[in-house]
Amino acid sequence: MSDDERLPQPATADIDLVTVLHALGDPVRMTLLLSYADDAEHSCAPRDLGLDHLHKSTVSHHMRVLREAGVTTTRVAGRNRFVSLRRTDLDARFPGLLDALLDAPAAPSR
Repeated sequence: MSDDERLPQPATADIDLVTVLHALGDPVRMTLLLSYADDAEHSCAPRDLGLDHLHKSTVSHHMRVLREAGVTTTRVAGRNRFVSLRRTDLDARFPGLLDALLDAPAAPSR
């Protein structure tokens, strides 16, 4: 796969812990992380992610924040976008972080 098929994202060495944690500090983005945890590629359609209660532009914003933080990667295929978790890169950069986040109990609703 060529580089021009991926939207811009930080190199593995440039992924910053504070930026990653800030990106994951939002409940919607944590929901996205849980969706992406199966290591498959996911469509950007809100209904496919269980976020059909949110406007498409809101979901796109959350996806962009995750990508720019280095949490996800987005593959472009024509007019379609497919998002997946950068598990290998995050595990190399911050061993155990993803496992801790994915195993944590859900925060209580406010």
